[in-house]
Amino acid sequence: MSASDLPDELWARVLELGVVSSALGFRDLCCLAIASRRLGRLSLHPALWSALLSRDFPSQSQPSSSSSTSQQHPKSIYKTKFERHKVRIAEARRRAVFEAEARVLASRRRLAELEESMRAEGEGMKAAAQELDNLERVRRASVALNVWQPQVVHGRQKQLVQQCTVSVDSRVSDLNMELKVCKQQIATYKNSYNKEKHKLNEYEEALKRAKYHPLQDSHTSGVINEPRAKRKKLK
Repeated sequence: MSASDLPDELWARVLELGVVSSALGFRDLCCLAIASRRLGRLSLHPALWSALLSRDFPSQSQPSSSSSTSQQHPKSIYKTKFERHKVRIAEARRRAVFEAEARVLASRRRLAELEESMRAEGEGMKAAAQELDNLERVRRASVALNVWQPQVVHGRQKQLVQQCTVSVDSRVSDLNMELKVCKQQIATYKNSYNKEKHKLNEYEEALKRAKYHPLQDSHTSGVINEPRAKRKKLK
């Protein structure tokens, strides 16, 4: 006895048990519908699609009082709700992509700000180091004037000493402190930059995952490669 010899009642019971036990889904019923005319007729039974509606869309499967809805086949209602569900999923995916892109842009702006801050601190440290070097020259000139070689000091050294209106030792101490603070600030910026760079890599990976769609990507690649294949055939 083959499967084709089974009566419709047994096939209907098998399909019903498969839907109730979640062994069969809407895709399975659609595949069975194109397998044979008999299975196609049995897979259209309203009880099967009503059970799928209650199972897959429990919050939306409440009976409607409108006459148009009550006259529709459960499969048509399922198809309508499924299409709406697909639209909601696509909208959620687009929102996820937008949010991921916003995180990537914010992280890149933060990196640009940190780079600008490090550049400004580097310039400040360079200026402080230059001024410190000049003050060291002034202090050496002052020592040469007052202690070591008062007879052989040149006019340029006198001019440097006379132009210095602030206490050299005090200013040197301030500049050393400024250099120390600049170095600490640059180290802090570098640490924040490395952490933000790591975040950016994670955000970019999350953006790639959010944008990835295997069906769309394969379809796009096929569309892109199709003209090349045609050109090869023409050649």
